[in-house]
Amino acid sequence: MAGKLNSALLDKAMSDILAFAAGEDIVIDGKHGKKRNFTETVEIQISLKNYDPQRDKRFSGTFRLPSIPRPNLKCCMLGNAAHCEQADRIGIDHMSVEDLKKLNKNKKLVKKLAKRYDFFMASDNMIKQIPRLLGPGLTKAGKFPTLLSSSEDMQEKIDEVKSTIKFQMKKVMCLNVAVGNVTQEKQTIIVNVQLAANFLASLLKKQWQNIGSIYVKTTMSPSIQIYF
Repeated sequence: MAGKLNSALLDKAMSDILAFAAGEDIVIDGKHGKKRNFTETVEIQISLKNYDPQRDKRFSGTFRLPSIPRPNLKCCMLGNAAHCEQADRIGIDHMSVEDLKKLNKNKKLVKKLAKRYDFFMASDNMIKQIPRLLGPGLTKAGKFPTLLSSSEDMQEKIDEVKSTIKFQMKKVMCLNVAVGNVTQEKQTIIVNVQLAANFLASLLKKQWQNIGSIYVKTTMSPSIQIYF
């Protein structure tokens, strides 16, 4: 499962950035460790090589990690009566068709709504109405709702969305993705890093030969190279 990543190098890098985020006596790139008053995310930054975004086929893929990298992502349920009631029970914000109509397709209000949440879910009878009710605002923000069918468990679906990462090739040669947070066990994050890197390699034409370098970092820590 480790793929091409050097386990010892990855283990050391992870220990260092977690120690840095915990405010321990450690120096990385001349900076001293400092504990922040929020939960830092752990992410990997990947640069590609031998890849031409103009000529080569664009790739896109999603992968569910075994543990949730960012548990604090905010969700809003655009739901029918049953789903709004369910959302209420588990403490998730929700909006009905009537609530959406009140936005009156106002671009500024839809933009504000898209900004307030990290992702949206919608009942099957609502999802078709979203473009008509809101215009293209959520799509433009890259937050078109995930479908929640009547047979699915809402909390399970939310956890699935929170633990799913996406790699999408745009015009730049660098990608970054959240793989954990500093409250998790080191080994949990290491597994997520290995799975995410292997999955990205599987999307590429020449697999690992298209990956130039991989760095790992927390939100505020310097980055450490784990793949050369």
